[in-house]
Amino acid sequence: MRVLATAGHVDHGKSALVRALTGMEPDRYAEERRRGLTLDLGFVWTRDTGGEPLAFVDVPGHERLVATMLAGAGPVPAVLFVVAADQGWQPQSAEHLAVLDALGVRHAVLAVTRSDLADPGPVAADALARLAATSLGAVPSVAVSAVTGSGLDELRAQLSRTAGALPEPPPEEDVRLWLDRAFTVRGHGTVVTGTLGAGTLRVGDRLTAGDGGTVLRVRGLQCLHEERSAVSGVARVAVNVHGPADGVLGRGQVLLTPDRWLPAELIDVRVAGTPAVELPRTVTVHIGTAAVPVTVRPLGEDTARLTLSRPLPLRIGDRAVLREPGGRRPPCGLTVLDVRPPRLARRGAARARAAELAAMTGRPDGAAELRRRRLIRRAELLAMGAPAPAAPLTGDWLVDEAYAAQLRARLADRVTRHAAEHPLEPGLPTEAARRLLGLPDRSLVDALAGLPGSTPRLRHVQGRLYGPAGPRPVLPPPVRAAVDAVRRELTRAPFRAPEAGRLTGLGLTGRAVAAAVAAGALLRVGDGVLLLPGADVRAAAVLRALPQPFTLSEARRALDTTRRVAVPLLEFLDAQGHTERVDGQRRRCRAERGSGGGRESNPPARDPRAPRF
Repeated sequence: MRVLATAGHVDHGKSALVRALTGMEPDRYAEERRRGLTLDLGFVWTRDTGGEPLAFVDVPGHERLVATMLAGAGPVPAVLFVVAADQGWQPQSAEHLAVLDALGVRHAVLAVTRSDLADPGPVAADALARLAATSLGAVPSVAVSAVTGSGLDELRAQLSRTAGALPEPPPEEDVRLWLDRAFTVRGHGTVVTGTLGAGTLRVGDRLTAGDGGTVLRVRGLQCLHEERSAVSGVARVAVNVHGPADGVLGRGQVLLTPDRWLPAELIDVRVAGTPAVELPRTVTVHIGTAAVPVTVRPLGEDTARLTLSRPLPLRIGDRAVLREPGGRRPPCGLTVLDVRPPRLARRGAARARAAELAAMTGRPDGAAELRRRRLIRRAELLAMGAPAPAAPLTGDWLVDEAYAAQLRARLADRVTRHAAEHPLEPGLPTEAARRLLGLPDRSLVDALAGLPGSTPRLRHVQGRLYGPAGPRPVLPPPVRAAVDAVRRELTRAPFRAPEAGRLTGLGLTGRAVAAAVAAGALLRVGDGVLLLPGADVRAAAVLRALPQPFTLSEARRALDTTRRVAVPLLEFLDAQGHTERVDGQRRRCRAERGSGGGRESNPPARDPRAPRF
């Protein structure tokens, strides 16, 4: 289907012309037909010369109804521009053309009506010159009379050619259906209508209203009064929705593909037709069928920041119209540059932002957006209307390559500084690294630490990041001296673990003990029980020489130690696979690997990186 809107001055014969073309009445209200004046949007259709559906959105031409005209023309890609031969170019002709130019409409057919009442040639020449100076450019022209039927066949043929040249929107695009009507049908509930510009609607789809919180289900679809299971844009559609629609749906509201649009309340735009500094403080932005008051803050010669009175689902590159209420100034167009602009809190921020906006084209550019934002979720970038330029670094996070290199360098520096400042705990916790770098997600830290080709190489061990030296702490001289003293004592009595008082006297408490164990200088077999590394293997060898099974008392005497040490040591040996319980009182040693019988054991070998004292 192709959809065109009408445009032109009041009482120039727009409705009469589409009535003659379609055989349908576009004026829905008796008051409109009585007065011969279109007051609201009308919708009629026919088939072009190729048999394809061709629909018209008939708009009012009165100067007081320009907002209604914008609601009809806003979502439509092409226009049937009407000028009467007996009246020529008029004020609302100019305003409607300014609106179409502001919206960037590029496809049109000029119809010079009432050609039976006056020579259409001079009016056509004047109108074509005016249209050519706008986004419409050179357009075909046909002189017609809705009364005599003259020129209607030629107009149908020209409309068919123009409609056939319109671009086909992708059916897989996200749905943004601006609503022009909402009403209730007995037995069906709420029905809304609109022009579907792109994407596909299907029965059973879930859609969200513009408020972001209301979820509706598509219960039925009609297109040109025909029941459909699916409709792709561009098309005039009637959608029967199920859900809490009261007070949510109406002209100016919108139905959206869930989770694919960002509600924008603050946007940066490029203004065309009027210098930004000359815009009134408060104007109305018209996009789709919506008309929303906005506050204007000029930034550059042709750029401004708009604060919307209610959020709208906008994307980079959207075209809209700014119009002062009452129409005292001509409308001007805008192009959306940014739907998630930065706050302007510092001195000089507005000037810097104006320079940045001056370089923006208004065309969605995912690579440029990523460079500017440095870090963004892929889903958010897509919702802004820009394609993702690369694969996410981790999860859904996109990171600019240059920024990732900066982060990696800062992370390596933080890890090195932490190791120097905390030699007993050299690993920088991942959460601390996230806060130091100001990152929103801990997974980004893990991903940055694992980037290939990084120097120095970072290692991630149990929630901490380590530099090239690895996860072993470096013992300061006082701690090393205390550990040496403990090791000398254990060399003389391998299983006589020092008492807590002795450790405290040497300064080995808390963090120092943990660092000594992590460095491989001591072996912790239980709470407060420290032995030399390898003591478990030596103890297993001593116990293996005992008659099997053996008791705790027998093990204590064989190891020449106390119950304080023997109990946790035997439990440690159980956990390591050296020994096992026989019953509540006795244990036995498990068979050594390769001994040919019993259960095998594989005691952990001594870490070759452990320092030798």
